Amino acid sequence: MPAITKDTIIGDVLRIQPAAARILMEIGMHCLGCPASVGETLEEACQVHGVDADEVLERINNLSEASVYEN
Repeated sequence: MPAITKDTIIGDVLRIQPAAARILMEIGMHCLGCPASVGETLEEACQVHGVDADEVLERINNLSEASVYEN
């Protein structure tokens, strides 16, 4: 699985880890399919929504780790 970083485009985050949609929706990113999602990084989106990118990234990466241990 490719690594998700703060520089990963939102659309790519969702392709790599579809379960991240729940986390992004919880923090107010309700327009995950909008045109900005194909050109905006996770860090940029977090800045726009006033949330800490490091915290969001940690939550998303914890999803990735959890799915590895579940299989």
